[in-house]
Amino acid sequence: MATSTQVRTYTVKEGLLDEWVRRWRDEIVPLRLEFGFSLSGAWIDRERHHFIWEISYDGPETFAERNRQYWDSPKREAMALDPKDYLVSTETREVTRVY
Repeated sequence: MATSTQVRTYTVKEGLLDEWVRRWRDEIVPLRLEFGFSLSGAWIDRERHHFIWEISYDGPETFAERNRQYWDSPKREAMALDPKDYLVSTETREVTRVY
């Protein structure tokens, strides 16, 4: 199966950007890596309260199947991190690398 990549842009609630970044880096990233995802980078746009990151999956399942396994995992549930507590909106784009 070909690598599937998403660029995700989150608008974070005012005043919560630094906390979101810390929790994403310390809690979400390690579990995403454990589930076989790779992360190419993450950026913040403080002026717009945006958090942007790139996530890929290259494995036997589809991105959607592996993502569902991540969300259904006991470790994800134990995180007690509900994105709705931090995020105003999310935008996800499927992208294809050309270079």
